[in-house]
Amino acid sequence: MKGLVLGTAATAIAFAILTLILPEVRWDNNYVHLAIIAILFGIVNGLVKPVVKLLSFPINLMTVGLFGIVINVVLFMGVAWVSDAYLHFGFTIHGWPKSALTLDVIGIALIASIVLGILTALVGKVVKD
Repeated sequence: MKGLVLGTAATAIAFAILTLILPEVRWDNNYVHLAIIAILFGIVNGLVKPVVKLLSFPINLMTVGLFGIVINVVLFMGVAWVSDAYLHFGFTIHGWPKSALTLDVIGIALIASIVLGILTALVGKVVKD
């Protein structure tokens, strides 16, 4: 339980830092919503991502692991879509999902998913169990 709470806190802190680094990634500045978004990221990374990676193993093998980046971007955008469409938290990536899906949105989601992974790892090193 302690690891789950600390992992969620680390993700929430990393996500808050991400929104400072990348102003195209926004949320409604409600810290309860931030915690729920962090829980969504945890659920996606803990439950959905392993299944998707297992199912996409042949493609990932052919692309020497580069398809894993595509998976991260799609899952990141999926969390944005769920939190905005169903929970109405105002989590957007360059205006998406309220605006059209463009290459700018995908590019920013790519950068944001990489930066979030790095920040989560760094915050996880500072906040230890």
